Amino acid sequence: MKIELAPSILTADFSNLAAQIRLLEEGGADSLHLDIMDGHFVPNLTFGPPVVESLRKITKLPFDIHLMVQEPGSFLEDFAAAGGDALTVHAEACPHLHRLVKAIKKLGLKAGVALNPATPLHVLEFVLEEIDLVLLMTVNPGWGGQDFITHMYRKIGKLRRRISRARLPVDIQVDGGINRTTLKSVVAAGANSLVIGSALFKEKDLTGALRAYRNQAENALLESWWGKAGSGSRPSL
Repeated sequence: MKIELAPSILTADFSNLAAQIRLLEEGGADSLHLDIMDGHFVPNLTFGPPVVESLRKITKLPFDIHLMVQEPGSFLEDFAAAGGDALTVHAEACPHLHRLVKAIKKLGLKAGVALNPATPLHVLEFVLEEIDLVLLMTVNPGWGGQDFITHMYRKIGKLRRRISRARLPVDIQVDGGINRTTLKSVVAAGANSLVIGSALFKEKDLTGALRAYRNQAENALLESWWGKAGSGSRPSL
């Protein structure tokens, strides 16, 4: 397991987005996190497949698409065609979650399942072996710039122990309130995929800040119990 950084462009400067994405590339971003909101499942409204398709023309970074929408099954093919590499759906929006996970995999994409802060982990019981990623929302979804919910450290740790016991190659992604203060603790708790949004885009030097986040996260991983125990040896960076 290794640290992955997925900057969220939700709070980026869209009038200067191409230049900011180039800075993220230089800083070593592993992917771009694209928050798709429909104004119904969450109160905010963002963008759809045409914007994703236009972004695909300016970067080769993988697109980590987070569908915060009602009826996400209606959008899978459109976002895959627009250039998505991974699609994450919310368990709360999916009465047939296993079916959607299989549909994402059939499209040749990585499949993720997101859980809101109050959603218990047991909803993953019969899909955990099928997915590539669990996204734990560490704020209530809908807006950038919220404060991290401290109860989520315990939830991250509980999920990490479950994944490690089962020896599953599943990433734990955290989204919401990730900054220089919370980063070390979320990695220590068991997260390895970090969505960083408003805190990153407040930095004057995007490239330097992203590199600093990686150094901090990798140092935290080396110090953490789960990284050593989960791999049986020194964690892979």
